[in-house]
Amino acid sequence: MSIFLLDNSLAFPHPRYAERDGLLAIGGDLRVERLLLAYRNGIFPWFSEGNPILWFSPDPRLVLMPDQFKVSASLKKVIRSNTFEVRFDTCFDEVIVQCAKSVRKNQYGTWITSDMIEAYIRLHREGYAHSVETIQEDRLVGGLYGVSLGGAFFGESMFHITSNASKVALYYLAERLRSWDFDFLDSQVPTDHMKSLGSREVDRESFLNMLGETLKKRTMKGKWTES
Repeated sequence: MSIFLLDNSLAFPHPRYAERDGLLAIGGDLRVERLLLAYRNGIFPWFSEGNPILWFSPDPRLVLMPDQFKVSASLKKVIRSNTFEVRFDTCFDEVIVQCAKSVRKNQYGTWITSDMIEAYIRLHREGYAHSVETIQEDRLVGGLYGVSLGGAFFGESMFHITSNASKVALYYLAERLRSWDFDFLDSQVPTDHMKSLGSREVDRESFLNMLGETLKKRTMKGKWTES
């Protein structure tokens, strides 16, 4: 299959044309309107500093149903201990910067480039991107961020400085999504870590069908701080 080259027009090829690794298109920009169009079509940006913008739609896709988050005995103990305070949307900028700094196994550098940071901060200010923060002794020690549209939350990245901090953030996110009747959390690319927490693989066609249905729901736009 061919990889599509994007121009300034707000359009994407259908995800069915993606390469086997999920790569669909190159180029375009990271303005709010294009990012929202991408997510609505099951597409997301993923590239490294100094490279052109790459757009992906992987097959299979990893999704987590909010009521299927697996809480291990050790994580239950951490949650009950109230070791962490959990907040929403109180320091989005700091969370995404920490995610960019996070060192990950078998990964050199980061895909959260300076342009990506600026783009998702704009999405946050428009009310579409959200963060969950775990606080310990008034210090940010873990968290995650992603994009919310309809009844879907598109998880982008997480980090932890203290053990279990990101898992606690994900647990409280799943609880909020469940209480708000969200349909799923998109974990994007399959990983053993997210599978261990209850995420499962679905083929691209099934994911796009799920996405089409959930986008009929109202988007919970705006800060989730006081929600």
